[in-house]
Parts: sequence; structure tokens; C-alpha cells
Amino acid sequence: MESEIKKYKTKHWHLLDDGRVVCDVCPRHCSLRDGKKGACFIREAFEGEIVLTSYGYATGFAIDPVEKKPLNHFYPGTRVYSFGTAGCNLGCKYCQNWHISKSRDHSILSAQASPEDVAGMAVAHQCKSVAFTYNDPVIFWEYARDTAIECHNLGLKTIAVSAGYMCETPREEFYAHIDAANIDLKSISDHFYRKLCSGSLAPVLDTLLYLKQETDVWLEITTLLIPGWNDNPREIEQLSRWISDNLGDNVPLHFSGFHPDFKLTNIDRTPLDTLLQARDIALKTGLNYVYTGNILNENSESTYCPHCHNIVLHRHRYQLRHNHITPQGECMHCHSPIPGRF
Repeated sequence: MESEIKKYKTKHWHLLDDGRVVCDVCPRHCSLRDGKKGACFIREAFEGEIVLTSYGYATGFAIDPVEKKPLNHFYPGTRVYSFGTAGCNLGCKYCQNWHISKSRDHSILSAQASPEDVAGMAVAHQCKSVAFTYNDPVIFWEYARDTAIECHNLGLKTIAVSAGYMCETPREEFYAHIDAANIDLKSISDHFYRKLCSGSLAPVLDTLLYLKQETDVWLEITTLLIPGWNDNPREIEQLSRWISDNLGDNVPLHFSGFHPDFKLTNIDRTPLDTLLQARDIALKTGLNYVYTGNILNENSESTYCPHCHNIVLHRHRYQLRHNHITPQGECMHCHSPIPGRF
């Protein structure tokens, strides 16, 4: 399989005097000898440059509700055509898609599809959007970008589900073609990123600031709460305060429940009470739209108008039951604006 995969030439790299090639897509800046792969495993040094080895290949496709990304304020109730490739540029010990993101076997890339093919299949399945997800589109951003262009040509929207660990120039080129993003803010602690993810916090915060301040991309944030690691009420308040102060009170925040997986199997699942407490802290901090995920709770899955406090989007298990938002984005009860894309 690997010999059949095209080596797609990329441009964000530079050469060192000793012949190594440095990849400049993400802050890891992998320094590679010819034939060696980066930490993501799908970007490789080849004949003095960096090539992408997963262009045009996916681990499979699925049709999801947009709420499963999770995006609660981006065309609620619509269908999304979702796909990813293999590999990842972070090393999260608790990865819940590890069989894809940690794969070192190109045979997992079993579905071949050009950007035109992906867009065409999304239309055929009556989807509103295409999502680059399951593993991080940062590492296959050229394939995702070209697919996004084809999607826009057919009137589709595009979604990136990402950890936001990306360098400035490729980030600008990628998000110029993205309509919505859910960024995984794993913690507000750099110690957490270094110990559990083999990364650092600052580049993720830079991505969040960039998306909110310099683009029209609709932004939502997810934080997976791991008992004993990032579920301390003080840290939850600090994270919520950073979002409020830097991104505004209307950026939706999703607290997601952890389950033991990959290399972090000695920790129990996140209790519902922990998620609800985090939601309460974030709301008290001033955030208007805070949700819980991975645990069934209709109250914290649904969207409330912050002005009249009525439910405007009633959800159950990622399914939209009732929509009380006008096409103009106003609460049907009090006509106050609800931020999002509707």
C-alpha cells in the first residue's frame, strides 16, 4: 500500500546545512533526514523536501449530525460528511481516536478519494458541510484545503476539528477555506500539554486568537475533562476567564467527558457532576453558551437564550428536537440575537 501512495510535494519546510529538512507546518518543527517521517508519520523528508504521504487517502467516511463535531451554533440539525486520514502531530496519552491518530500503518488509509470525489459524495448524501476530523487536519491540511475549495464550488460549508497546533503561515492558508472550527483547548496549563500531549499551550492560544480576531471562521471550543488532571475548579475558572477576556462571552465552550483509553487507562470516567460543575463555573464566569458532551444530559446539551433564558435549541443525544431560532439568528421568544450561523 505504501508504495502506491503518491508523495505530494509541500512548501512549508526549510533545509539545514547538514542536509536535514525541517517541516514548518506545526510547532514541532521536525528535523528529518531523507526517508524519515515526522512525528505525525504522514509528512516525510524525500529528496531534500517535505512530502505528504496521505494526500487523496482517508481512513473512511461517515455522515454525522453537526452537533457531534461538536458545533452547536453552526447550521444546527444539519448533516456533515466527515473524514480523516492517519497520524497526528500531538502525542496525547489519552487519545480517544488512537487507532487512527497513532497508526503507523498506511494500510489504514483504505479509502481513496480526490477532493472532487469527497465534495461530490457529500452532495450526493445531502450533507450541508464536510468536516476534516477524527485525526487532526493540521497534518493533512493541503488535502483538506483542496477539498474545501471543491466543497465551496458546490455550495458546501467546511469544518475543521483540530487541536490548533499549527504554525502561522500554513494556518492562514488553511483557514482561508474553512467556515467553522472546533478547537480542542485541552487545558489552560502548559504543564498538562507537556506531560500528557508532548506539546505546548502557547501555539493553541495563538490559533484561538487568530481565528477569533482575524478571520470570519465560526469558532467553538472543546475541553475534555480528565479527573485529577484538568478538572480542578480553579483551573476551570481560569480557562473560562481566558476565553471570556480574549475571545468574548459568546464563543461556545463544550466540556466533554473522558473515558479510559490508549495509555491512560488507570483513571475513571469523568462523572456527570464534574461536567455540570464545570459548566456552572463557566457560566458564572460570564460565558453565555456552555455545554457538556459524551454524557447524556438534555439540559446541558441544549442552547438557552441568555436574555430570556428560554430554550432555543433543544437537543437529545446530538439530535436537534426543536429549533426556536429564526433564520436571521434571533430568539423566537424575545427576538434577541443568538450568535452563530443559522
